[in-house]
Amino acid sequence: MLNLDDTLVVSSDQVAADLSGEVVILGMKEGAYFSVSAVAARVWALLQVPCRLGDIVATLLSEYDVPADQCAAEVLEFAEDLAARGLVVRHAAPTS
Repeated sequence: MLNLDDTLVVSSDQVAADLSGEVVILGMKEGAYFSVSAVAARVWALLQVPCRLGDIVATLLSEYDVPADQCAAEVLEFAEDLAARGLVVRHAAPTS
């Protein structure tokens, strides 16, 4: 189960294209494609580089008029779905 402290990044097992604000994602692992728009497309854009889920929530709260608890719950739910489909992976911080 993911939490807001987890850092995720898009998986190399996918190909995505932005089609005028709608993102179409082809998951190579399942051989299935997905389409996301609006806020989900924004989350996908943020995940192009390693990003902490809590930072994604903070970004969305600054851009959209949504209650914080609802935003956090929906980001976690979307991230869980993406992870289950192999479209994003946990990113471990480099050790020094």
